[in-house]
Amino acid sequence: MSEKITYRDSGVDTKEGERAVSLMKAHVKKTFGPEVLTGLGGFGSLFKPNLAGIKAPVLVAGSDGVGTKLKIAIMMDRHDTIGQDLVAMCVNDVLCQGAKPLFFLDYIATGTVRAERVAELVKGVADGCVLSGCALVGGETAEMPGIYADGDYDMAGFAVGIVDEDAIVDGSGIREGDVLIGLPSSGFHSNGYSLVRKIFFESRGMGVADVVPELGGQTLGEVLLTPTRIYAKEVAAVLGRVRPQAMIHITGGGFYENIPRVIPAGLGVHIDAGSWDVPPVFELIARLGNLEAGDLFSTFNMGVGYIIIVRENEAETAIAALAAAGETGARVIGNITRGSGVAIG
Repeated sequence: MSEKITYRDSGVDTKEGERAVSLMKAHVKKTFGPEVLTGLGGFGSLFKPNLAGIKAPVLVAGSDGVGTKLKIAIMMDRHDTIGQDLVAMCVNDVLCQGAKPLFFLDYIATGTVRAERVAELVKGVADGCVLSGCALVGGETAEMPGIYADGDYDMAGFAVGIVDEDAIVDGSGIREGDVLIGLPSSGFHSNGYSLVRKIFFESRGMGVADVVPELGGQTLGEVLLTPTRIYAKEVAAVLGRVRPQAMIHITGGGFYENIPRVIPAGLGVHIDAGSWDVPPVFELIARLGNLEAGDLFSTFNMGVGYIIIVRENEAETAIAALAAAGETGARVIGNITRGSGVAIG
């Protein structure tokens, strides 16, 4: 056998990968500040954090993906926003400990590298990093034919933040009477999409191009692809005025799984389900899927993407700080009680 078999013959096009890196450079560079000491292309990234005012620095790290929301981006052939979802899922977790995001790394795996698509994905990541106030210092694009079908891809991310040890927010000081302030979500965010796709597409036979009256004239795809909110600015505003007792990112598992993660033993939570406006898309999926309240609150954020727990006498100050930062939708949605678990009603 004399025929030469190249890497490209196996399905890996290194030249296209190089072109993808070239296209993404401008997006990545817009996230750089003076703390970033390296450019693109090195084997590792150097980051020199500004430790002014931090007596005992503690690093806070988080890692996550986007989940099957990626299928919506692929169905719509729109890839420039899903990267923000990736950053949000990692950064919002890091914020919960009171940390300031420092830097982010991404990982993109695909069956076939298409330079323009990869650049669009990285653009979304960079946009999310700008919103978070962190730098996109590195990443990896892996071309893996045989693992991913042509056109499919997956994304994962890793965020690092910093907090002074004395300022760590961990829930240990929560007591009866504290209140929960809910910050609005932008929709489903990046959770529950296997159920979302099952109900809308498989069960009801809908398509991403369908215009649904309940959704205000938007197509179903546009609503489902709405990027996850990043709460860095809002958290920074509150930290500048009061000391939260805990912060909660409402992700997979909804209210029933995420809220108890920060509540001390012997205490429970009461949520006033009528204290905020539930976006129409949640009412739509409840109707089409015949979902009960327990199903909804154990899967979705129901219009509340982030919760900040504060002393009752500090709630007004915290909400005012949020309003000054541009968040006018914050509401007191519940309180800490004796007992255990989460009661919604």
